[in-house]
Amino acid sequence: MRIVQIAPEIAPGSGVGGVAHHLEESFVRAGVTTERFTMAEAHGTWLPEPGEGLRGRLSLLARVVWFSTVGTALARRFLATRPDAVSICHNDVLAGDVYVNHGILRVAMRARGGYAWRMARNPLHLFTAARDAVRYRGRTHRVVVNLTRSEREALRGTYPGLRVPAVVIGNGVDVARFAPPSAAERVAARSAAGVPDDATHVVFVGHEFDRKGLGLLLDAAATVPGVHVSVVGGTPDMLAGVRAHVERLGTSDRVHLAGRVPDPLPWLHTADALALPSAYEANALVVLEALACGVPVVATPVGYAPDVVEDGRNGWLVDRSAAGVRRGLLALVALDDTGRDEVSRHARQSAERHDWDAVARRYVALAKELS
Repeated sequence: MRIVQIAPEIAPGSGVGGVAHHLEESFVRAGVTTERFTMAEAHGTWLPEPGEGLRGRLSLLARVVWFSTVGTALARRFLATRPDAVSICHNDVLAGDVYVNHGILRVAMRARGGYAWRMARNPLHLFTAARDAVRYRGRTHRVVVNLTRSEREALRGTYPGLRVPAVVIGNGVDVARFAPPSAAERVAARSAAGVPDDATHVVFVGHEFDRKGLGLLLDAAATVPGVHVSVVGGTPDMLAGVRAHVERLGTSDRVHLAGRVPDPLPWLHTADALALPSAYEANALVVLEALACGVPVVATPVGYAPDVVEDGRNGWLVDRSAAGVRRGLLALVALDDTGRDEVSRHARQSAERHDWDAVARRYVALAKELS
């Protein structure tokens, strides 16, 4: 068997490229011949990398348009020379036997509010919506993989004319790398982060602060004494807004701004909980990464959270409001040492069922069905 994965980038890290990377490693361990079609094969590496500001947004638009158009033509030519391969497309390109739905733009924009304005003001959103209408209303792919049950239903509701099967295969986690810290590692991590030993430390990880509900977390934490929050992610401009927010709340001494970091693992090792009160998630990898580290999760019931978080057992599912997040924080604070050890153990156990090799086996089984 041969599997070709299609994504702009396949490399270690978070996001779509990281998912494809982990699957590639697992396919190789399983003895499956694996190839890539990336921006390099689409001759798009000359395009500048996305960054901050208007220039960064224009770079992202150019790369998405290139990989969706030129990439589609070249990917189809690439696949035509490999008739024995099963192809898995993760992003942009309109080709491949399997398309992995990593998120539905129209659903995400509606969840954030102001749908028409958010769409109209962003050319990338308009392009993506038009491209995905073509993707889901035709027979570009033979099957669509959704990362959660709720995402499959959202896909069917958004594109009722979907003509191919829609299945569910969740993402995985590297349970060897993301593991509970030793006592010494935890002490060292908290010291490096500037978190007091006796604080209840809640970590937020993400770059889209509004969609992921950072403001709700900060408002809720302000009402629960002893809770410290670390914000991992965001640009300097975004963090300036957070700094002003916590100054108004009077909690500057309890909020730590880490900004963008190359690896969330050290921060998860400092955490008593991960908080992610998102309006929309297709499948937040950080939820599984936190659970694998033995860190309970306070999250809204979107994306992966309702599939892996058992309320009161390995985390808390809460309403998307400051009051809802506060309920989760109060439940966390109320735990004694035995209770915290218990939810940590359950968190780790729940993540172990989702290691990448297990996920890859499901893709291989699907590929065999399509061969």
